[in-house]
Amino acid sequence: MTLDSTTTTDAPAAPAVKSFPSAQDIPVPEGAEGWESLYPYYLPFREGDGSENKFWFCDSQHWPTVYKPFETIGGEFAVKCLGQYNTRHLMIPPANGIEFKVHLGYLYMSPVPVPPEEIAARVPEFERRVGHYFGNWERLLDDWKVKVLGTIAEMEELHFAPLPDMVPFEDIESGKAKDGSERLLEGYDRLIQLCYQNWQYHFEFLNLGYLAYLDFFTFAKEVFPSIPDQAIAKMVQGVDMELFRPDDELKLLATLAVELGLQSAFENTDDVAGTLAEVGSRAGGDRWLARYEEAKDPWFNFTVGNGFYGHDKYWNEYQEIPLSYIKDYIRRLDGGQQILRPKEELIVERDRIIEEYRSLLDGDNLAAFDGKRGLAATAYPYVENHNFYIEHWTMGVFWRKVRELGRVFVAAGFWDDEMDILYLTRNEVRDALFDYVTGWAVGSESVGPNYWPAEIARRTKIVTALQTQRPQPALNTPPVEITEPFTQMLWGITTEQVHQWLSDDADDDGAIKGMAASPGIAEGRARVIVHADELGLVQEGEILVATITAPSWGPVFGKIRATVTDIGGMMSHAAIVCREYGLPAVTGTGNGSTSITTGQLIRVDGNSGRVEILEG
Repeated sequence: MTLDSTTTTDAPAAPAVKSFPSAQDIPVPEGAEGWESLYPYYLPFREGDGSENKFWFCDSQHWPTVYKPFETIGGEFAVKCLGQYNTRHLMIPPANGIEFKVHLGYLYMSPVPVPPEEIAARVPEFERRVGHYFGNWERLLDDWKVKVLGTIAEMEELHFAPLPDMVPFEDIESGKAKDGSERLLEGYDRLIQLCYQNWQYHFEFLNLGYLAYLDFFTFAKEVFPSIPDQAIAKMVQGVDMELFRPDDELKLLATLAVELGLQSAFENTDDVAGTLAEVGSRAGGDRWLARYEEAKDPWFNFTVGNGFYGHDKYWNEYQEIPLSYIKDYIRRLDGGQQILRPKEELIVERDRIIEEYRSLLDGDNLAAFDGKRGLAATAYPYVENHNFYIEHWTMGVFWRKVRELGRVFVAAGFWDDEMDILYLTRNEVRDALFDYVTGWAVGSESVGPNYWPAEIARRTKIVTALQTQRPQPALNTPPVEITEPFTQMLWGITTEQVHQWLSDDADDDGAIKGMAASPGIAEGRARVIVHADELGLVQEGEILVATITAPSWGPVFGKIRATVTDIGGMMSHAAIVCREYGLPAVTGTGNGSTSITTGQLIRVDGNSGRVEILEG
């Protein structure tokens, strides 16, 4: 595999360089003064740190809302671990890691390039390491799953409970000589380490998936200079992905409910216990409930968000969510609709395009085409599948354990709600734990109950104020050309797109430009979604407009006609999922969710990357 440091999508010559605002130019929302104190010292921009000389983009694809202090753990672990695989594991020739900062509660990133003179020296080691992975892909991927599931199982075994009034007499008899507080302290540290461990595993294969696709993409562009980006993407579509399994399970449950005549039992899915009891009382209900229980483990370890926030709602804890999706699938089945993904159609189209381009090649080029496309297709599913195991399953267990620890502090009077723990940084939680066990051990009052309530109230007001202001898509002056491959493929931050964000010139028809991420053209009323909690507002036939979509929004894709997002490239979750569901998509518009309002009639052209406001 080769990776050219100048790999880009086809882009026109860049116009005169303009700049985005600097961090210092953006006003602080009223009431958010002093926001920097909420986060670890190394996250906010600081005068003289050199950040003003770098280009930064906001990763609203993964972190679309303001961080509470504890929630930076996801961004810190994810971006650090992404960097280690680029820079220390795989030695990717043109790409080191990505610097990251928090500004006004949002995460900003700046790719770190490899100096041109050092690229060639990295190539032999890069090829050796990548070759090992691709030469042993199936075995290593099986090992990966064992490692990840083992981490999740160990995390599940951690428990946090208030300390007892006295050490059990059995501990006196056994000479244990410890008071039990060590279990809290060690358990918390282990929870953090296990989370960190799975984030390291997360990137073991992810960057390889992007590399395989990028290698095929680059080769296709070389031998077919005019080939559309979408044609290349279509050549790896139509595969089975575990990330789609939760949604597929709901469709199977809906189909079974129709077969058994249980439709009317799903009238009030907000009442979970009542719905399941009503199903169980019907003929065939026991069969349906058995299938439901089978689906829950592990496929309900799934969130309507993206797993990076402590408030994300998981299906296994809020079963009214999957039940409501099942209810809607039942309605659609009764209406004669097709609810399954158009997988066969995608495969037919994939094979047609492959043969169309294969027929133009021979000899070494044909062999290279087959090899690179086959490798990309093999690695492609992991680009989405890892989401289920890490962002959804791992983080679902993690946040549940964090809330369990939060309840220990509630019982000790440190704060009023289990979720208040999110207003502390992870290192402050360690300090608060020692404060708690010290007060308990010496028989005096801990400091926390007199300190944290007021401090949490102060921080809550700041976070609330930060949430009133949407982030700038980028900061400072962009480079003349953006060459970092992952920035292009995952986030859609290309030279052309960044200059489009900066352009004061609209098309003659006022169209919003983005990346042509999934083909097709659709018209419909816009539904602008900022938070996952708003998904229930989406109506049949609308066009979803969002900062970004989450892979777990699959049940909603059956209702909508197309998707528009602010950020995301050809290999973003939004692009991949929309292609697999056969929906037109335009990603990376920069400001689609703020330029379009709910109810406007819009046309989404996923072939050209244009969104037109037709009415409103």
